[in-house]
Amino acid sequence: MNRPLFVTLDGPKGTGKTTLLEAVTKALRADNRKVVRLCEKKSDPYRGETMALVNQLVRNPDRDLELRVCQRLADSRAWISQHVLPEQPADSIILMDRWYPSDAAFRRLVPFVEILQLNIARHVQVPDLHVGVVTDPDISWQRAAARSRGLGSTLIHRLEEHVACTQAFERAVADNGWVLCRNEGSIEEATMQVVSEIQGVLRR
Repeated sequence: MNRPLFVTLDGPKGTGKTTLLEAVTKALRADNRKVVRLCEKKSDPYRGETMALVNQLVRNPDRDLELRVCQRLADSRAWISQHVLPEQPADSIILMDRWYPSDAAFRRLVPFVEILQLNIARHVQVPDLHVGVVTDPDISWQRAAARSRGLGSTLIHRLEEHVACTQAFERAVADNGWVLCRNEGSIEEATMQVVSEIQGVLRR
């Protein structure tokens, strides 16, 4: 490899992405792979400005305002693509917690095809592998309810909203040909699937 392999894990809230990322990282490192873990929101220097827009959107849902959120997120990803991703070791595997596929779950008024074009126009780096992590929404809702911080979402507050996000994201996975990881069984099963997909990309 003469550049890092770029893998993103996306999906609705409560699907176990963080736990899965940790397990995949451990499995890859056990196979002597160099793994870099990144998180979109932690790498974004403009996160405060974006979240201020998101909070406005929650109070006053509006397509133009939602489009501004999408544009801000795309601008941030463009910055990460230019300043963060190129700094990673060439022989590494970058595991990114959330990237533009996640917008398919959380944006409601702006079609995802429009969001995709925003990111392409800004030269946001396209992952070598998109992994969409999903569960039955009742399962992820129950998992979130068991956590001290709950679902931890600015946008989602009711089960019906969470169901709609999950359904929208699954449609986007199918429409865009992303890898679907249904994280409803054991973490070992989901980990094996994701690691196998990564190994397949490396072989190609």
